[in-house]
Amino acid sequence: MKYLFIILLLSSLLSCDIKIPNISNTSDTSNSLVAKGTKIKGKASYYATKFNGKPTASGQKFDNNLLTAAHKTFAFNTKVNVKNLKNNKSVIVIINDRLPKTSSRDIDLSQSAARALDMIKDGIAQVEITIL
Repeated sequence: MKYLFIILLLSSLLSCDIKIPNISNTSDTSNSLVAKGTKIKGKASYYATKFNGKPTASGQKFDNNLLTAAHKTFAFNTKVNVKNLKNNKSVIVIINDRLPKTSSRDIDLSQSAARALDMIKDGIAQVEITIL
């Protein structure tokens, strides 16, 4: 009788609809469905020096000497080409951080990337971002 009760209990538990929570990185609100070659025009800015060495949303330490950037939705490790529309200079960066959804900027570049685009003096540039 005892065994019959245990078998019935286990059977009823196994027939229950159990939902397993998604334990992926919930802070990464990335959109990895953006097709390669997609071009987006928008505003770029660059990181202040005070962020050097601080953790990024991807978990990496921010380094202003690397060619990296923050974007609102692009998946981490996405490579993008950023072209300054004022002077046609371009640089390839890797997305490793997040911009706030409310940001008026479309991409935030490391200082090294901003130097490559010759936008340090202006601080902000109109750019074309191409997914690679």
